[in-house]
Amino acid sequence: MTPQIRDVMSPGAAAVEPMTTVAAAARLMREQDIGDVLVTYDCDLFGVLTDRDIAIRAVAEGRDPRSTPVGSVCTRPPLVTLAPDDTTDRAAVLMRQYAVRRLPVVERGGCPVGIVSLGDLAVSEDPRSALADISEAAPNT
Repeated sequence: MTPQIRDVMSPGAAAVEPMTTVAAAARLMREQDIGDVLVTYDCDLFGVLTDRDIAIRAVAEGRDPRSTPVGSVCTRPPLVTLAPDDTTDRAAVLMRQYAVRRLPVVERGGCPVGIVSLGDLAVSEDPRSALADISEAAPNT
């Protein structure tokens, strides 16, 4: 039986509000050793901010990370999301179709409850793969 997303996702993904500065979000990513944060307003998913968004949409464009709000550089709707009861097979199909490495996991009302990454799927589906090894390795410091 194919595992459900709730069994492999990272629950309680880090989240920031749209007015949070890029610098503050980057510090949170560093502190939690993650490559993305959900951008939420109350319980609504506003967008997803990745380390690539910071590099391409903020730094490379000469924007000041100390004053630029994440809401202006994050990936915005339409976002591809999963529900906790979706399968890992569905996640793999969506990641391939949309060329993304991470998908927010939201409940029926749209409230984000976690995130699933390509690495999470690798660890679940083929724990002996190179990607699974990399995903489970200690962070580089």
